[in-house]
Amino acid sequence: MSTLNVSNISDGTTSVGTGYVVNGSAKAWMARMSMSGTPSFGDSLNVSSLTDVAGGAVNPNWTNNFNSVNYAHHGSDGNFGKLNTDPNGQTVSQGRCYSYNASNSLTDTVVSTAAFGDLA
Repeated sequence: MSTLNVSNISDGTTSVGTGYVVNGSAKAWMARMSMSGTPSFGDSLNVSSLTDVAGGAVNPNWTNNFNSVNYAHHGSDGNFGKLNTDPNGQTVSQGRCYSYNASNSLTDTVVSTAAFGDLA
């Protein structure tokens, strides 16, 4: 494997330090994860599969593990706006997502998530 060692990346007009790109980019994300029936997702980065925990609860399984459990996992729920990610339930190999309806009961819906941190 080759190594590219640069301190900045430029598009010819604007330049940014590679530290911002490497440290500030999502290390995993899922677009349009459906929790209904057999969980599935439309597109992703670093997500190998989903584990259906219960109605409204899904664990994304990371293709490449995070360095520690101390990574930020966030998401959005387009239907009800109540998606929680659980930092106490996440491991280096999987995250945890809970989606709630307007009555604060777990419910299957469609969500998108992203995780930020260092990979192992």
